[in-house]
Amino acid sequence: MTTLPICAILDDYQNAALTSADWSAVSSFMELRRFDTHLGGHDDVVAALQGCSVVVAMRERTPFPADVLSRLPDLRLLVTTGMRNRSIDLEAARKLGIVVCGTRGEASSASELAWAGLLAFMRQLPQEVANFRAGGPWQTGLGRSLQGLRLGIVGLGKQGRAVARFGQAFGMDVCGWTRQDPHARAAELGISALSLDTLFATSDVVMIQLVLTDQTRGFVGRDLLARMKPDAVLVNTSRGPIVEEAALIDALAAQRIGGAVLDVFDAEPLPLDHPFRSLTNVLATPHVGYVTEQNYATYYTDAVEDILSWQAGRPLRALT
Repeated sequence: MTTLPICAILDDYQNAALTSADWSAVSSFMELRRFDTHLGGHDDVVAALQGCSVVVAMRERTPFPADVLSRLPDLRLLVTTGMRNRSIDLEAARKLGIVVCGTRGEASSASELAWAGLLAFMRQLPQEVANFRAGGPWQTGLGRSLQGLRLGIVGLGKQGRAVARFGQAFGMDVCGWTRQDPHARAAELGISALSLDTLFATSDVVMIQLVLTDQTRGFVGRDLLARMKPDAVLVNTSRGPIVEEAALIDALAAQRIGGAVLDVFDAEPLPLDHPFRSLTNVLATPHVGYVTEQNYATYYTDAVEDILSWQAGRPLRALT
């Protein structure tokens, strides 16, 4: 009896991987092994993936540092959804002869989620919905309109440009900051370019739209948070470590800022006893910015294509 090589599909929390694409061509020569819960720490990942030739990782949910990769001797192809994954040690993979490939993704889902979270926070929708379902008083709070408020966007890349257009559509005074050519990039969008200090000090909503790099880790720290207005809202749907977590928790707990809308965290899944789960001025979601039917269809269709191309000796969308 011939044993098929194993393809592991990780962190498929919604049980969506196998229904989002046609895997029949892959399953004809590989055993598909799906994991619907997070595997855990490095040792748990290594133990679960022994014997796997191919691994399909969902974004950065499971890290693959050199320590993990070096203990997976059968691994030959690692596919990550998206074309960027800072939790994979690409240099270690190259030295070990492991091909790393990415996939395309839908551009709009993360910016849409950022805006949905902001609207829900400003109009107190979670509280109103919970009260409505519980049969409580007909109206309980006062929401805030976005029109006329200042939206300060930190980072004017793809997602930053998208939320700038959303802000303009809602009648906000939109301003932004970015590292390179801030005035030119702001002018293209018809918004104002501000210094970081001024943006944090004058904005009613500060929205983080940076890519996580060594330079942006901890970029928003105590000094910038201290400049925010007492009723200002911080929105971070990019990556958790861009904002200094302890500093943000302190600012929220002391109510030095109005609140935070968060979809990303330093540790994911977020521990059950984490303050973000209980602070009343936080609206948090479990990193669902990219979790849409359209995105998953693109991710997994491309993952299948990556596997078949690799099997044919022509790796596609290889990351270096």
